[in-house]
Amino acid sequence: MADDPKHTLAFVFRVTVGDATTGFAAQEVSGLETKLDTETVVEGGENRFVHQLPKPVKRANVTIKRCVLANGHPVVAWTRDTLEGSFAKPITPNSIAIDLLNDMQDVVASWMLHDAYPVKWSVGDLDAMKNEITVEQIEFAYSDIVRQG
Repeated sequence: MADDPKHTLAFVFRVTVGDATTGFAAQEVSGLETKLDTETVVEGGENRFVHQLPKPVKRANVTIKRCVLANGHPVVAWTRDTLEGSFAKPITPNSIAIDLLNDMQDVVASWMLHDAYPVKWSVGDLDAMKNEITVEQIEFAYSDIVRQG
């Protein structure tokens, strides 16, 4: 199945924030999800019909896990400005592109998050008994997600 060109592996992807020309490496992206809930309405005076009416679309926050980047990285600066700024400056939303790549590094599918901004930041456990890369998580809220490709 992995050798079938119609199937794309989920571990080759790129994340790009804003108008950056190159993306950064990430260990994991989760939360690419939209959901349309419905409301059940029973028709008045007619017991045979029940209508399912759509409610507004819900979007899950997207979480990106990656190795801790240096303080000078633009994503680090943006996250710090947003979460540590105490609203001294307005929140600056950005677009985030998540590109799924094939083995030739061609984009197979892409998801664009519009008006995204960080809402949570955390660092994995620091443990002197483990020999692991330090991983941080940044969670983003956004206004819209569009699948391209």
